[in-house]
Amino acid sequence: MTEPKAPQEEAKPKHTNRLANEASPYLQQHQHNPVDWYAWGEEAFKKARDEQKPILLSIGYS
Repeated sequence: MTEPKAPQEEAKPKHTNRLANEASPYLQQHQHNPVDWYAWGEEAFKKARDEQKPILLSIGYS
């Protein structure tokens, strides 16, 4: 007979990005991705301009 396993504590995410502060449930579900995501807006545009880098736009998936 096998003994039931004790409940495990939830592991703390290794990474949390700025999407944790967004109101959108879609964006919030990606807050622990190991990517430095920015929501669409002036903060993202300024960083792209300052670093002379293009913007990668993710429009979701199905």
